[in-house]
Amino acid sequence: MIITSIKKAKNENKEIHSPTGEWKSVRLLLKGDNMGFSFHITTIFKDADFYMHYQNHLESVYCISGRGEITDLAKDEVHKIEPGTVYALNEHDRHRLHAIEEMELACVFNPPLSGKEVHNKEGSYDVQ
Repeated sequence: MIITSIKKAKNENKEIHSPTGEWKSVRLLLKGDNMGFSFHITTIFKDADFYMHYQNHLESVYCISGRGEITDLAKDEVHKIEPGTVYALNEHDRHRLHAIEEMELACVFNPPLSGKEVHNKEGSYDVQ
């Protein structure tokens, strides 16, 4: 059984900050935990607006708080994100995320992240 907390993860240097200042992520479960996925609590800062394309990972996101929008770039569709919304990038979807307010998100990645990843130039995480 694994028991952890945001406080413990922060004390273990598992809080990662975007080099460009759009987000921070507390990585609670990682590849080394052997769960087959990683689990993060991510904060997207107000007015953040950036592109991502997870070519190597699938991601599911649950909005805990805040408001924003996600744009499916392949379909040019904009979807509201608000507390209680889930979105899943099940087809390695190219997308744009815009935070109207600061958002707190619970995120699951498969395959799991190792812990220190930040987005590469394509808006993706490399597999480690």
